Amino acid sequence: MADTGVMRSTSQATADRGAADAGPRPAQPSDGPIEVELPVLPLRGETLFPIADTVNSFVVGREQSLAAIEEALSLDRRVLVISQQDPDAESVTFADLHEVGTEAKIARVLKLPDGSTSVLAEGIRRVRAIAPVSEHPFIRAIGWVVEELDEAPNQARELMPLTLELFHHVVELNEATPDEAYIRAMNADAPGALADIIAASLNLVPGTQQELLEIREVSERLRLVYTVLEEEIRVLELEREVREEVREEVDKDQREFILREQLRTITKELGETSAQNTEIGEFREKLEAGRYPAAVIERGLKEIDRLNAMPPGSPEASMVRNYLEWLTELPWKKRTRDNTDIRRAARILDAHHHGLDRVKERLLEYIAVRRLARQSRSPILCFVGPPGVGKTSLGQSIAQALSRKFVRVSLGGVRDEAEIRGHRMTYIGSMPGRVLQMMRQAGTVNPVFMIDELDKLGVDFRGDPSAALLEVLDPEQNAAFSDHYLEIPYDLSRVIFIATANTLDGLPPALIDRMEVVELPGYVEDEKLAIAERFLVPRELEEHGLETDAVRFKPGALTRIIREYTREAGVRGLTRSIAAVARKRALARAEGTDSNWKIRSRDVPKVLGPPRFRFGSTESEASIGTAMAVFNTPAGGDLSPVEVSLAPGTGQILLTGLLGDVMKESAHAALTYARARAGRLMLPQRDFADLDVHVHVPSGALPKDGPSAGLAVVVALISALARKRVRHDLTLTGEITLQGRVLPVGSIKPKVLGAHRAGVRLFVLPKGNRQDAAELPAHVRRDIQFIEVASVEAALRHALVDPE
Repeated sequence: MADTGVMRSTSQATADRGAADAGPRPAQPSDGPIEVELPVLPLRGETLFPIADTVNSFVVGREQSLAAIEEALSLDRRVLVISQQDPDAESVTFADLHEVGTEAKIARVLKLPDGSTSVLAEGIRRVRAIAPVSEHPFIRAIGWVVEELDEAPNQARELMPLTLELFHHVVELNEATPDEAYIRAMNADAPGALADIIAASLNLVPGTQQELLEIREVSERLRLVYTVLEEEIRVLELEREVREEVREEVDKDQREFILREQLRTITKELGETSAQNTEIGEFREKLEAGRYPAAVIERGLKEIDRLNAMPPGSPEASMVRNYLEWLTELPWKKRTRDNTDIRRAARILDAHHHGLDRVKERLLEYIAVRRLARQSRSPILCFVGPPGVGKTSLGQSIAQALSRKFVRVSLGGVRDEAEIRGHRMTYIGSMPGRVLQMMRQAGTVNPVFMIDELDKLGVDFRGDPSAALLEVLDPEQNAAFSDHYLEIPYDLSRVIFIATANTLDGLPPALIDRMEVVELPGYVEDEKLAIAERFLVPRELEEHGLETDAVRFKPGALTRIIREYTREAGVRGLTRSIAAVARKRALARAEGTDSNWKIRSRDVPKVLGPPRFRFGSTESEASIGTAMAVFNTPAGGDLSPVEVSLAPGTGQILLTGLLGDVMKESAHAALTYARARAGRLMLPQRDFADLDVHVHVPSGALPKDGPSAGLAVVVALISALARKRVRHDLTLTGEITLQGRVLPVGSIKPKVLGAHRAGVRLFVLPKGNRQDAAELPAHVRRDIQFIEVASVEAALRHALVDPE
């Protein structure tokens, strides 16, 4: 009911009306329609028809409506009843009303217990509202009486019995329509009166009632009523048929099912198909669009039939609905077209990444193959390298070069096999695994799919996720990948899978065998310097709101930052250091210092503080019992001395410096070699049973392992035994055997670059690593003399100098 309030007095309303009457009024032709001026009673969702000897009841509660009723009662009890356009509006103006209403005479006004007022009124004639006279405290309007037109009287008279017969059928079918309404209609003596009686008796929508009220031509109005009756009969008969059919199939406890079937059937017969107005119809429409394989359509239609037979609120219906959403929203055929422009791909890879020549070459080879063979299998690549070398960003560049979508899933900490294959749909809250989740996010069947942190997978009682990846990362099997939730084979063969890992240790050999491993070694100093100059400095200055020339790094400044403020394989720490410089510059500008900065090498500690790291360097002079070894660390190659000290004892060997098992074994092998070859090496006569050997590698807090320091250990040991000094400008790497052979080792490039940075001039390496040395930069090969050895004795000839 509308809001109620205090009514204004009749005298005040009359005064307002008089003030409004003084304004302009619409002109009325001398032979035109009859003009009336009446207070307006707005109705919400109802329409009053002019039916003689018929009293209609309205409940009135709004202040302006009560004021209009009071005004009418004080005069001739006539009021203009008009439906408002928006039934929900509380306070209305003349512009909010329909154009045509009904002039009514108030028969009686009753006060109800709830404070509202019931008005009994009889409709007299149609009136078209022309203009407002006043709108406060109630609407008073001028209107013209609408005269009926009877252009086809014979046709209207002939239609009257047919319409009356249909209305009689409606009264029989619909218990809500009273018999008195049919009696009034039967006694109507004019087509217009019959149409109004039937329209007022039917429960029509307000829009249809208003349309009937506004039609002047009698035969047209009666034809519309006839059409409405036919539709009403069809709906009522259909409802009766549905009710009778359902009553035979279900018992009294299934009333909810009956109502749902009635609603579905009625909606279908009215032309409002479920494909447009229900969720089931949307699923069916998607499946019938032809964008899915036959197996998907068959399974989807089966699940739709199941959903259609379930109560909407049941848990199982929610599960089936979720399944249909996944089934229809996964990409089954949609794909992006590969851009196989080799030069464009090379430009994109070079613009985003410095170095990584082998990786870029492998990707360009794939693009070239795709250009020649459209149906070639997509590769399964595995980028292995330390953190921060650009594995993830390289995958994004590949997607951009191929014009494919890029999705990424991190498997760090995943321990449940269901994270990959999903859960059975019979469980509450079940969903597909992460593979299909990312495919839905990609929206195409051929994205670049990055599986990050592959080596961080865990295993527990819920299964082994790496075993579930065997099917995903196998080009021979992933064309029919089986997810436990979907239970329909899904084609992953067109996806470019790129896995990333910091190390392959701990991964199942079967999983490694399915992938093409591409190693991304840590950046060397020259590469870091180029990356900083080309990418990092411009990007960080832009992100901190500075111009590209706001900070200028002079030669040597970035090199010092790389050497003394970062120790990493990638460039994340370098990025943070450059960002720190940019923040200092932004602060200086905020404080009023506008000059551009020039950062020299000596200025770096002023900005970043004292150096945090120290790279190894060569010894200042030759010494006994100390040989320089080179190690490959996550931050690149670094030098570290291997010290050997002899002392009287019981023949023990002591190893310190946080050495790993492999390095300890190298020290034992060196001691055995020295004892076995003492005579041949012309070592002083000593009883090793009374001699303790202590091998120490400084930087004891850093773990060290691997066989490559074996050559340095044996040279330092024999130097201590023979009392001969080891050259200070020389470093060694190589694995040794008990027979004195020197075997090749890995990571030669970072080791040599680390030695070059430390000022080494002689580098002893195994002959088996000759090819690795040939791939070094030209300026490094010019500055370092490489000594290739195949035996320990050959290394000793170059490393040891005159005795003490």
